[in-house]
Amino acid sequence: MSARVPPGPGGDPLIGCLREYSRDPLGFVVRCHEEYGDVVRVPFPAFPASYFLFRPEHIEHVLVRNHRNFTKSADARRALEFLGSGLLTAERDSWLRQRRLIQPAFHRERINSYASTMVEYAEQMLSTWRDGEVRNVHADMMDLTFRIVARALFSADVSGEADEVADALGVIMQVFAAGGNWLTFIFPEWLPIPRNLRFHAAERRLDEVVYRIIERRRREGDSGDLLSTLLRVRDEHGAGMNDEQVRDEVMTLALAGHETTAIALTWTWYLLAQHPEVEAKLLRELDEVLGEGSPTAGDVPRLRYTDMVIKESVRLYPPAWAQGREAVGDCEIGGYHIPAGSQLFVFQYVTHRDRRYYSHPERFDPGRWASEGTGGLPRYAYFPFGGGPRMCIGSSFATMEATLLLATIARRFHMDLVPGQKIGLEPSITLRPKHGIQVHLRRRAARTAREEGALRARPAG
Repeated sequence: MSARVPPGPGGDPLIGCLREYSRDPLGFVVRCHEEYGDVVRVPFPAFPASYFLFRPEHIEHVLVRNHRNFTKSADARRALEFLGSGLLTAERDSWLRQRRLIQPAFHRERINSYASTMVEYAEQMLSTWRDGEVRNVHADMMDLTFRIVARALFSADVSGEADEVADALGVIMQVFAAGGNWLTFIFPEWLPIPRNLRFHAAERRLDEVVYRIIERRRREGDSGDLLSTLLRVRDEHGAGMNDEQVRDEVMTLALAGHETTAIALTWTWYLLAQHPEVEAKLLRELDEVLGEGSPTAGDVPRLRYTDMVIKESVRLYPPAWAQGREAVGDCEIGGYHIPAGSQLFVFQYVTHRDRRYYSHPERFDPGRWASEGTGGLPRYAYFPFGGGPRMCIGSSFATMEATLLLATIARRFHMDLVPGQKIGLEPSITLRPKHGIQVHLRRRAARTAREEGALRARPAG
C-alpha cells in the first residue's frame, strides 16, 4: 500500500483548520479543492486525520465499491444523534434489519398512493395565499412537506404541530451550522453552555411531538401506514418495538425526509424567480401535460422538463451538501494511504459544480439534463441522495413529491424575490437559506398558456 500523504493546508498546531472552516465552510472546502486537488488532507482537532474527496471515482470507492470499510463519520454521528438509532444512523446488522423492515413502505405502488395527498395539501396551502403578499417561501415549504410526510407515512394531521417542529429544527440546524459540529468535540454535549442548552431544549420539543403521534396511533389502532407497520413488527423472539425505538424511526423518516424536499423546492423558487425563460418553458410543459387538471402520479413521467428543473436546482444547491465516513481499516484512495480511523468527507456542493463535468457549472440550465447532454457524466459527478447500499431510501418519494408540488404551485403563482434581502447559505446538516427567502406573490391569470397561444394564432377580425 502506498505511503504517500495527500497535500493540504497546514493549519494551527492546536486547532488545525477549524477556525478557517468555521468562518466559511463552503468557501474553505472550495479553496481546498482548487489549491490542493482531488484528495486533500485537512487537520482538525480530535481526529487523527481528515480527508476531503472530490473526484467521482473516489466518491464511488467510499460509498459503493469499498463501502464495508466505512461507517458514519464521527461528526455525522454526533450531528444526527437527535435522530436516535433510526435508519439514518444505524450501522451494520442493525441497519440492514431496519432497512428490510421499512423497505415495503417505499415500494412504487405505495409511493404512488401518496400523490393525491401531496397535491391536496399543496392546494390547501395555496388557498391561503393572496395575490401581492410577501411570504417566506422556505417557511412555507417546510410546513407543507412536514404535513405531507406526517399524513402519508403516519396518517397524522399535524397542522397544529408543524410550526413547533419547524422552530425546533431551526434551532438544531443553527447549532450545527458554520462548524458547530466540530465544536462539539471541544465543548461536549453535557457541558451546560448556551449552544448545548438550546440543542437539548429543541430535541425535547421534537420528542414531545413524535411521542404524541405514536400514542395517537396506539390508541386509534392500525391504519395501514408505516407507523402501524413499525408498531406491528416483531423480532424472532416475538418482541415488538418499544416507544423509544419507534420514536427513532419516526424521527428519521418524518423529519429528515421532509427537510430535504423543502430545501430543494425553496432553492428552486429562488432560481426560477431569476430565470423567467426557464419558468416560461416549465409553464408550457405543465399546460401541455396537465391541461386543466391537477397533477397525478401518472403525470410524473411525462413532466420531463419539470424534473430537469428540480434536478438542476439540486445540482446547484444540494440539500445534503456533504457526507462523512470513517475508515474502519487502512485503505488507499487516489494513490494515497488512508489510515484506519480517518474521517473522509465528500461534498455534493463542490463536485456538482466541477467544470470538468459540467459546462458553465454556475449557470442554472435545466436543459443540460436532456439525454444528449449527460452521456459522458461520471456516475458520482451527481449524487444528491448519496449512493451505494445506504442511498436514501426515500429518494423516489422525494422526487415525486418535489415534481408534484412544483407543478401544483407554479401553475397558480409566480414569485418575485423581495429586493434588498440578503440570501445566504447555511451549510449545517442540510444546505438551508440562512435568512429564509422572502418572495412577492403574483397570482397567475386563470387563462392557460394553451388558450393564450390559440388567441395569438387566431386571425384578426
